[in-house]
Amino acid sequence: MTLQLSVDSAAWDRHVSQTASDLGDLIPVVKGNGYGFGRANLMAHAVKIANQIAVGTVFEAQDVPANCTALVLTPVGQHIPKDLPKNVVLTVGSLQHVQNLKNGSWSGNIVIKLRSSMNRYGADTSDVAAMQSAVQGAGLKQVGWSVHPPLDGTMQDHAKEVGEMIGKVASDLPWLISHVDASSLRELRAKFADKKIRVRSGTQLWLGDKSMLKLTADVLDTRAISAGSTAGYRNVKVASDGVLVMIGTGSSHGVHLVGAEQSPFHFKQKRLELLEPPHMHTSMVFVSAKENAPKVGDQVDVQQPLTRVYPDVTTWL
Repeated sequence: MTLQLSVDSAAWDRHVSQTASDLGDLIPVVKGNGYGFGRANLMAHAVKIANQIAVGTVFEAQDVPANCTALVLTPVGQHIPKDLPKNVVLTVGSLQHVQNLKNGSWSGNIVIKLRSSMNRYGADTSDVAAMQSAVQGAGLKQVGWSVHPPLDGTMQDHAKEVGEMIGKVASDLPWLISHVDASSLRELRAKFADKKIRVRSGTQLWLGDKSMLKLTADVLDTRAISAGSTAGYRNVKVASDGVLVMIGTGSSHGVHLVGAEQSPFHFKQKRLELLEPPHMHTSMVFVSAKENAPKVGDQVDVQQPLTRVYPDVTTWL
């Protein structure tokens, strides 16, 4: 089995360099599955951009080299790793998050997250004084503010929401924001020239131009099947004569249905019909006898968000 991500190296390098230049004071984000590249692969590129790198959780902080600072984006729950690196900045968005750190006898640098219209983590701007008092009482040092707007809306909408928050908080500490493009960022920085506004970027930085990326999987086996026969984990009955095609990828790679029910697999620009949802390391598709079926050794295109897949091989072309 092989799920393969192919990358046009030169185009990707140009995109990353240009995006980093356009965004200015940038904190690259390397979290989760490493945007399909793997966290270790991306970390080697991130350290060339900045000496502070954002990760998803405290359990990913170990990925950040010792000569860089790890900014942990998700607040800590009840479990704080005992080997948490010294070069780390944690995020708190509520009094309970501060208490979690106090209960875990952790002290160090933090950023206070303010709640955007996404209504996920974050304190209300009216709770800033209480948050700062709790942070100080827990022996923590605040080094910035964090705002994460939703994906919905335009970049101008996001910048407007961030700007409203900045305007409500009297502070000289840096602002760490997400989901704002270069143009909106320049306007924000001009409007708040006395503030340090930094931008966190992951998807835009690493995956902003998908034309240079291709996800494929190997065909491992094929088998003729007659109408009325059954196949698959669930003994699905096929309606006509055709070919079963076994593709070497599945749910273990993070490959799932597209939307509610569509197959993620294409061959020669035609969507292949799944026999049943992708399962573990193999997906089974059915191709009618009237259609052109892929053969063993062929590769099929895989339509999946790169933020959730785990390729076996990344090929830099």
